[in-house]
Amino acid sequence: MPHLRLLLAAAASLSLSSLAIAQPAPAPGPRPAPARPAAARPTVAPVPGQQPPATAPRSPRAAACHNGMSFDRFLADLKQQAVAEGVSQRALAEAAPYLTYDQSIVNRDRGQRVFGQVFTEFARNRASDGAAKNAQARVRMHAAAFNRAEKEYGVPPAVIAAFWGLESSFGAELGKLHTLPSLVSLAYDCRRSEMFQKETIAALKIIDRGDLSPSEMIGSWAGELGQTQFLPTHYFNYAVDYDGDGHRNMLRSVPDVIGSTANYIANGLKWRRGEPWLQEVRPPPNFPWDQADLTIKLPRAKFAQLGVTYPDGRPLPNDDMPASLLLPMGRTGPAFLAYANFAAYTEWNNSLIYSTTAGYLATRIAGAPPMRQPSVPVAQLPLNELKELQQHLVRAGFNVGKVDGVMGQLSRTAVKTMQIKYGLPADSWPTAELLARMRGPGVQAQPAGMVMPAAR
Repeated sequence: MPHLRLLLAAAASLSLSSLAIAQPAPAPGPRPAPARPAAARPTVAPVPGQQPPATAPRSPRAAACHNGMSFDRFLADLKQQAVAEGVSQRALAEAAPYLTYDQSIVNRDRGQRVFGQVFTEFARNRASDGAAKNAQARVRMHAAAFNRAEKEYGVPPAVIAAFWGLESSFGAELGKLHTLPSLVSLAYDCRRSEMFQKETIAALKIIDRGDLSPSEMIGSWAGELGQTQFLPTHYFNYAVDYDGDGHRNMLRSVPDVIGSTANYIANGLKWRRGEPWLQEVRPPPNFPWDQADLTIKLPRAKFAQLGVTYPDGRPLPNDDMPASLLLPMGRTGPAFLAYANFAAYTEWNNSLIYSTTAGYLATRIAGAPPMRQPSVPVAQLPLNELKELQQHLVRAGFNVGKVDGVMGQLSRTAVKTMQIKYGLPADSWPTAELLARMRGPGVQAQPAGMVMPAAR
């Protein structure tokens, strides 16, 4: 899903159950099409077997940011806002049985665990030979829709297929919870209230437009919809009717999934037609590591002058195409040239592990060979030491966000600055040597924990 996982750090989408795409699997058989919403209809009973959830106990704590307003009053105001934005009373009536507060959704949002694998481990599971072959089979199976999407939007089939596989295992892992209770519960909660109020109204607009009925809106606990896990705002703005049935159904229609995902990547994420997104390279040992950063863009000719080659030793093109050197695990791990189109991946999900894996998987689907594995294991600090390093960085005046052991962009930038200060290779990768320097003389090392840190 595009943007919610920016906040989840690839937690919800990276469940063990979604590892099913790691090996080739036969395509699922056709599913019975659910009853389509009519252009205009009165309130209908829920679909049998998909009853609206019972209203859960309401938490007074959730109303703190609403001046103590009860959920019922909050919901009434939200409905008024929806009407002001064009949602019909018919759509509100259809949705009413599902607009209930569920404390368990809020608890899950606040208690989410951050995923903790290094890039090579995650990519080995999610961008394996089997995952690439499975995706290639889907591209062949739905060639007409993929070819049409590439012609109309300029997005290669491999790029669409990589997201499709990673987000839902090609529709096999859509989630089982009603979307509207999740959205309205998170809207009432204070952590991201404004965001989810907008998402709730967007979901109502989807119902009003006739794309999905409330009972059909089944997905993850975080309110994402469809086989590429769109938030409702993205669904409403970018979903397209690619099968010509008059509806935009990203849950059941494969052509709609392909066309809608291409539309979002092209127009929402500003994909540049005909340009690359990620290519594996091999920098020399004496590369100026402070130049390895997604914020630094150099012509490929400059990288060639600095000794960067393709993994097999072939030279880079001697042209002025701008790129950044991406080191997801520091100078001893894999290295990639990230082009302008890689920004679409970090915008889809700003977890560096997820975005790099998605981009790498797309290259594999497009025919690139497997990446070179590090000659020796890349040293990875345990979670307690990463937290300690972040604490030292905060004391040194850096903003690293939450001190949680998650080395996001703020933490990596601070690490790089301190590496330069201490004369260490400035590859933004947190190391035991940097931690020792920041501890100062006479400070003993903390016992190494067994918990792997979360990586972004």
